[in-house]
Amino acid sequence: MANHKSAIKRYRQSEKRRAVNRANAHRLRTQMKKIMLAISSKNIEEVKKLLSPTLSLIDRSIQKGVLHKSAAARHKSRLMHKVNTLSAPSAMA
Repeated sequence: MANHKSAIKRYRQSEKRRAVNRANAHRLRTQMKKIMLAISSKNIEEVKKLLSPTLSLIDRSIQKGVLHKSAAARHKSRLMHKVNTLSAPSAMA
């Protein structure tokens, strides 16, 4: 444990930041799991409902430092590819 007053304060600050970062990362992972579950169950209505909030959360994760912008772009690209392949067969039928 830290002995200096400034080190004690820094410890408190880092614990608060860690809690916020973990909450943001958890929120993102949970949302991604929800939409992936909807995609795998081919529930198009649920996917459409979850798509916009998920993309928005990915973008906010960049700003909060949870994801790197390239990683976020990769997540969004893969997600949109899955959504488009899910909705493409139903458009042709």
